[in-house]
Amino acid sequence: MAEQLDTSPYDALLLLSFGGPEGPDDVVPFLENVTRGRGIPTERLKEVGQHYFLFGGVSPINGQNRALLDALRGDFAEHGLDLPVYWGNRNWAPYLTDTLREMAADGRRRIAVLATSAYASYSGCRQYRENLAEALATLTAEGIDVPRVDKLRHYFNHPGFLRPMIDGVLASLADLPEDVRAGAHIAFTTHSIPVAAADTSGPVEAHGEGGAYVAQHLDVARLIADAVREETGTEHPWRLVYQSRSGAPHIPWLEPDICDHLEELHGQGVPAVVMAPIGFVSDHMEVLYDLDTEATAKAAELGLPVRRSATVGADPRFAAAVRDLVVERAAAERGREVTRCALGALGPGHDLCPVGCCPARAPKPAAAGADSAYA
Repeated sequence: MAEQLDTSPYDALLLLSFGGPEGPDDVVPFLENVTRGRGIPTERLKEVGQHYFLFGGVSPINGQNRALLDALRGDFAEHGLDLPVYWGNRNWAPYLTDTLREMAADGRRRIAVLATSAYASYSGCRQYRENLAEALATLTAEGIDVPRVDKLRHYFNHPGFLRPMIDGVLASLADLPEDVRAGAHIAFTTHSIPVAAADTSGPVEAHGEGGAYVAQHLDVARLIADAVREETGTEHPWRLVYQSRSGAPHIPWLEPDICDHLEELHGQGVPAVVMAPIGFVSDHMEVLYDLDTEATAKAAELGLPVRRSATVGADPRFAAAVRDLVVERAAAERGREVTRCALGALGPGHDLCPVGCCPARAPKPAAAGADSAYA
């Protein structure tokens, strides 16, 4: 096998995601999994679940993951990579522990892990590493000889992640009425998180002022806005805004909210807006409800033309980027010199999460990091 296509020492790839309900009866049990330990009453979960019931109780995330699995397997086969791809979720079937048990039974000993979160944060990185550690501990208690797991680096600035989003914004701008297109603003959206969690995201040296979470999103927004200007000849004003806030109202979360931002832009006389969900890999519930339903309804109330650009989903360029990330990490693990593909000012992320990176409020064991019992 050619060196650039060698994935050894890895013998499998694990797609690790959030999970979601696949029918009305799944909604409350799914939300119980998501909120376990927080003491949220069932009646409150039923209220929250109305977002899912609007869509028949089905989250689109599982379908999106199945499409991504197909894209990855197709890309790997096309490029001669004999690397099986498995799928496990944090909060719904197929559950991570069950998938790792299957992988161990299949004889997989060294696993590369792709999380469906491109950025640094507790919920987007460290919590997945905690899930991995918990699953491995369960298997160890069952007497299973567990494999080693290595989480692939953050890919927010990989061209294969960026280019589909650039094309999505260009398509959304082109879809706006011609008389408002040139004056359109771009609202780059991501999931709001508590300010305290943002400030401690990423390595310790990145902490403060939104930490790596805000810095990485701002870098992506600049890259997309610059590409749009270069390809259209038009400078579109933009801002990073947030959506999907939850939790106690007295706790500060990242702002402004997308709906508040739309009201502000309308008050300023902005003629149109493109909402670009750069913080999300696929069109899951936060995108379908918070943007396509709630924010779009707010824009209609204001009489403000809006378009929502596409997420990356199962785009073949993203599948190719994942292949690149696996081959890159494999080469590094074999001690080879590696050229890491990354655009923007921040450069490629670390392979191994350092101590103090995206700390939890209550420390828990985590895999695939410098502070891990499971390297």
